[in-house]
Amino acid sequence: MGKNILIIGASGDIGYAIAERLALDGYRLLLHYHKNRTGIDLLRERLTNESVLAVIQADLSNQDEIKHFLTKLVFPVDGIIFAGGTAYYGLLQDTSEEAMDTLLALHVKAPWMITKHLLPPMIASRKGNIIMITSIWGNVGASYEVIYSSVKGAQNSFIKALAKEVAPSGISVNGISPGYIETKMNHHLTEEEKQAIIDEIPMSRAGQPSEVAQTVSFLLDERSAYIQGEIININGGW
Repeated sequence: MGKNILIIGASGDIGYAIAERLALDGYRLLLHYHKNRTGIDLLRERLTNESVLAVIQADLSNQDEIKHFLTKLVFPVDGIIFAGGTAYYGLLQDTSEEAMDTLLALHVKAPWMITKHLLPPMIASRKGNIIMITSIWGNVGASYEVIYSSVKGAQNSFIKALAKEVAPSGISVNGISPGYIETKMNHHLTEEEKQAIIDEIPMSRAGQPSEVAQTVSFLLDERSAYIQGEIININGGW
């Protein structure tokens, strides 16, 4: 296909699966990661050299690093996949201002700034794709995850608003809202807690990162061109 796709958070389980899927689809990838160099090295071993244009490290919770990251984007970008970030578990009254600022920067400000930087050439060429991996909690909220739910809700609003703004310029903007997916983000749960969640899911299982990746692949394809401003739920009916 020959398009260049920037994947934010490529070393995470979902980002990793997205990179593998898009490489098979023939896209050229710019891979971002923060701390997980081992994960990004393993991913590069699985991909052909032709699939990877660049690997860029950056802490996107830091405003100066966001700005420096933007200077490293020397290749044209035809699509952006926001698959990075982190969660926070704890009561609201116990949540530090530092934790709030980190999640706000990672999940809201970094996507704002990256998108703002990359939009002009997309608008000029009248084509582009922006896909954000949000969360079921951005829609329904979660006790003990108030800050994470808040920033994921902000992502959903960002998708819907930006989609209306750039649709006349030929740019596609959509989101994917996973439910319970088998990733390292859920490793803090006990087996009993995991089973309690699965018992609530009509399909009686966790989702897989590859299932999120397949949906990203679909949203980048011309067959989905009339889908705009949607948040696609991947949650097994939860």
